Amino acid sequence: MTTRTPSPAQTVFPALGTTAALLVTVPSTLPAAEEVLRAELAAVDLTCSRFRPDSELTRVNLSAGSPTTVSERFAEALQTALRAARITDGAVDPTVGSAVIALGYDCTFASLRPDDARPLPVARPVPGWQRILFDPRTRRLRLPPHALLDLGATAKALTADRAARLAAAVTGSGVLVSLGGDLATAGPAPEGGWRIALADDHAQPVTEQVPAVTVTSGALATSGIRVRTWRRDGRTLHHIVDPATGEPAAPVWRTVTVASATCVDANTASTAAIVLGDRAEAWLRGTALPVRLVGLDGEVVRLGGWPPDSHVPARGGWR
Repeated sequence: MTTRTPSPAQTVFPALGTTAALLVTVPSTLPAAEEVLRAELAAVDLTCSRFRPDSELTRVNLSAGSPTTVSERFAEALQTALRAARITDGAVDPTVGSAVIALGYDCTFASLRPDDARPLPVARPVPGWQRILFDPRTRRLRLPPHALLDLGATAKALTADRAARLAAAVTGSGVLVSLGGDLATAGPAPEGGWRIALADDHAQPVTEQVPAVTVTSGALATSGIRVRTWRRDGRTLHHIVDPATGEPAAPVWRTVTVASATCVDANTASTAAIVLGDRAEAWLRGTALPVRLVGLDGEVVRLGGWPPDSHVPARGGWR
């Protein structure tokens, strides 16, 4: 996604293996808002990173099969992931960790081998979110034996929501937070709204004009199969796993962008749509959310009142 507005101040920096961007409508509040965002990013990394040996997620995964007590922040991230699994009937499932690792995504994306010749193991369905035992009152958690949590599908979106809301509360400014494809706003939008450029195909070079949408409140999330890809055993793989098979979701949509009141709900729907493939349109209609889907051939499908495309110049933007 690219954010293009004439007046807000912004800062852009790498975080969580992607690009973090922060925009504020009152330029003088940028330092305070950035402090909030960086604190939230540091907290979610320490809590939910599957690449850090000292993260809480690593500790929880090592305790699979035995009960353990988790922190309040981890409990929030877990409950968010379990809710996503419930409302998507398991299309977005936090127990995909072992499947993602088996496919070769076992280190940060920047550290992946560009072409891994190791044979792929036989794919299996994931353990399943229903087998997770969690008591929100005591924060006691028990994962199924050998299960590995991966909270990546929802934790980044939750962080965007939290950071935007907290930064707006601290500064009184309108705030936009974008973490890769997850974008949340809070507070008053700039005049004319936040102008968001959309990437239809991250594998293609940026053209002079790109499709865009205007957001005055709420959130957007884009999921796709062209950004995080790698080769293993002669196959090109992507990071969105179908829990029913343990394989990357069948390629039906290049990208899916969803608008919702929260980034968590937008991301849940966009990720589910990639997993559901041919069944996505019917499921998305049931949500009544505005959605823009781009097929493998570039054909655009709009649902839920998503507006016709407008365009903005791509020069000077970021993805």
